[in-house]
Amino acid sequence: MTEELLDTIIVGGGPGGLTAAIYAGRAELKTLLIEKGGYGGRITETAEVKNYPGVKLDSGQHLMEKFKEHAQSNDSVSLKRTTVTDIKQVDDGFIVSTKRRGDFHSKTVILDLGTVPRELNIPGEKEFAGQGVSYCATCDAEFFKDQEIFVVGAGDQAIEESEYLAKFAKKVNIVVLHDPGVLDCNEVAARNIKRNSKVNFIWDSTLNAIEGSDKVEKVQIKNVNTGEITEHQTSGVFFFIGMSPQTQMVADLAKRDARGYICVNNKQETSVPGLYAIGDCTDNFLKQVITACGDGARALVAAQRYISEETQLHNILDEPNTKVAFVFYDPYQDGDIDRASEFEKKLPDYKVYKQDISRQSLLFKKMGLKKTVCAALFENGSSKVIEDISKLKLVKN
Repeated sequence: MTEELLDTIIVGGGPGGLTAAIYAGRAELKTLLIEKGGYGGRITETAEVKNYPGVKLDSGQHLMEKFKEHAQSNDSVSLKRTTVTDIKQVDDGFIVSTKRRGDFHSKTVILDLGTVPRELNIPGEKEFAGQGVSYCATCDAEFFKDQEIFVVGAGDQAIEESEYLAKFAKKVNIVVLHDPGVLDCNEVAARNIKRNSKVNFIWDSTLNAIEGSDKVEKVQIKNVNTGEITEHQTSGVFFFIGMSPQTQMVADLAKRDARGYICVNNKQETSVPGLYAIGDCTDNFLKQVITACGDGARALVAAQRYISEETQLHNILDEPNTKVAFVFYDPYQDGDIDRASEFEKKLPDYKVYKQDISRQSLLFKKMGLKKTVCAALFENGSSKVIEDISKLKLVKN
């Protein structure tokens, strides 16, 4: 393990991770960003980005190259290519283990783990992956020039990718589970795709199987209403049926929802103090480049404040022969400020630090406290929590 204690380790180099690295550099935090594949994440597979402010049109690949260049411009930030195999919480932070680069030690960790395409798990899907089965239009569209292909899905990604595929393919058949005319994408995309003469919809249907010898040769389409199965000749099948978060590595560390997305608050904080999650692997509503960037900025600023608060707490609690009291209050709760002052008056022999939990909540959370006003008393290595001021007599030796 490296002896250096880093301020933060960013696991994953998507738009959010690179943004966090940029902010870390500006804050002069000792930072390591670890990426197992290509920097930029899945947006690098997008041919046209048209909704990033200040960028009317660019490829995802080129936009992410600029992100990476910006992140690398700061001396306090380093980038490494390797696979993270484990993340463990320790007394003074986290140990991040990698496949080829050893272990790294940091005060905080920011997770930008991303997602992978969800599979339909039908016969032939895995067998023909890379041999006619694809999950990336930008990567593989040119291989199907002037050919007839099939797309599975009805959401924004499926429809946008089908528009792109139609620039190359002779015909694009979109297999949709819903009733005729019903798509899950936005109205503008739906209207445009229905006007495309190269696009055909197969409604009320799902893909039943993919067949071929060395590569894809035909597909079976099943009508979900009648059960009828029809065969169609094709050389390519594209799946766009949603994404699955790559969060299994932290399943025993951070709280996740039923689908596996990491639960975060408005500061990108997870259920573990000092551990943050950003981008598509979180349970946030919208998953776009711009929202991932916002996630990264929020997480880094939150991590910076966490480090500052942790350092402050250690300095206070490490003072020898000092009786210290922390009085926690929420300025947005009626009466909290006055009650905090009452607490302070009853602790004349203690050095009192009043903590606004809307700005400093680290110790409050670490001690498992739930409501204000309350106090934590520290003396000679021991601590005591007073949650009810009415039960607190004048504490004086």
